[in-house]
Amino acid sequence: MGDLWVAQLIDAGLDADQLPAEAAWSSIRSSLRKSCGERIFDGWLKPLKLASCDPDSGEVRLAAPSAFMATWVQNHFAEQIGAAWRAMLPQVRHVVIEAGSEAARAIVEEPAPALETVEAAPIPTSRGTALDSRYSFDSFVVGKANELAYNAARTLAEGGKLAFNPLFLHGGTGLGKTHLMHAIGQEYRARHPEAHILYMSAEKFMFEFVSALRAKDTHSFKQRLRAADVLMIDDVQFIAGKDSTQEEFFHTMNELISAGRRLVISADRSPQNLDGIESRILSRLSWGLVADINPADFELRYNIIVKKLEALPAGTVPDEVALFLAKRISASIRELEGALNRVIAFATLNNRVIDLDFAQEALAEQLRASQRRVSIDEIQRKVCEHFRIRQTEMGSARRAREVARPRQIAMYLAKQLTQRSLPEIGRRFGGRDHTTVIHAVRTIEALRVKDAEIDADVRLLLRQLEG
Repeated sequence: MGDLWVAQLIDAGLDADQLPAEAAWSSIRSSLRKSCGERIFDGWLKPLKLASCDPDSGEVRLAAPSAFMATWVQNHFAEQIGAAWRAMLPQVRHVVIEAGSEAARAIVEEPAPALETVEAAPIPTSRGTALDSRYSFDSFVVGKANELAYNAARTLAEGGKLAFNPLFLHGGTGLGKTHLMHAIGQEYRARHPEAHILYMSAEKFMFEFVSALRAKDTHSFKQRLRAADVLMIDDVQFIAGKDSTQEEFFHTMNELISAGRRLVISADRSPQNLDGIESRILSRLSWGLVADINPADFELRYNIIVKKLEALPAGTVPDEVALFLAKRISASIRELEGALNRVIAFATLNNRVIDLDFAQEALAEQLRASQRRVSIDEIQRKVCEHFRIRQTEMGSARRAREVARPRQIAMYLAKQLTQRSLPEIGRRFGGRDHTTVIHAVRTIEALRVKDAEIDADVRLLLRQLEG
């Protein structure tokens, strides 16, 4: 329907790049109603209002009546809505769904007055990724697992004299690293409105640097990053093995630290356990403050659910369900929040009352999957504890039997207990090839048949890892 509508306007003499945003949104809503069905559309998508459309930045903001609805739509329909917008208006690059004010601003052809702003608007950060207004210090729930990282992030964001630079945050997926980085950017901007804040993933850093090399314009790239008052690079492990990117990253770090500018780096592992990263970079990363974010304990998970439920009417989710979720969903904060969203959404769409039986029914598939979900980091730790070797040996080049055999067992367990591909597993073991992982799996399978001691070791580790 969208393509036909665009064609009709073009036939009428309008350029597709200049289609009115309101008209585009009206057509997108009609398309979503058909593709998603009446019930889902009326319950979740119909209440969305067009808050703004900035053709210069390519950003569209949609306002939802509540923070919960904004989060739910963002998690479940952001990709579909973004694709629909790009089909209608090719200049749109980013769609943000947020909790709006009582009435979203109307789109006008003339520029809006300077005072007419939306408080929850994402903060533009040059060509980096826009900061998400949902990720603030106020919305971050603190516990023993993340207290050090939280306090360090707040200290850096306040803008006073720092006793450390850079700040290196590390922890598993979905534990809050990205949340803290967005919070740092927003807090620093609130205290220093003129500051240049740049947040990007390491993958984006690499992509933009390679693009600058091809365009023979590395000067602009260097100048933009080194002019940042706060530079935040997320998931730095993705530049492992990329020599030219690491060279530029190293010099960027040096320039910023020497100039007294703030640098925040995150990764899924500590600097000492990062494979494929140059030693001089690891030295700089360790030079500042290294703050880990550990998996949330039961108390923290429960407090996070309680915090999320504050935006809902009292009694929507009974305490026994909150306790059940905190106990059973332990892999990551992201999965915990997703499970809560799923229970509430299912109850809303099916007109059901939320109780313990309903929560178990709604999360049956996720609960089954989580029973066996284990991270490669956890496997490596358990294997190293069992065989009394250092975890760094999992990625080392040593081939001594006392190191090589435990490494092969860890690869075997990673293949058995995770959904990671063979190349992914190999990368987590010192950047090894997938054929090495295949060899390790076959070796341990054969040894389990003829070596009772090896079989006993593997059985014990399986019991420990599967809980």
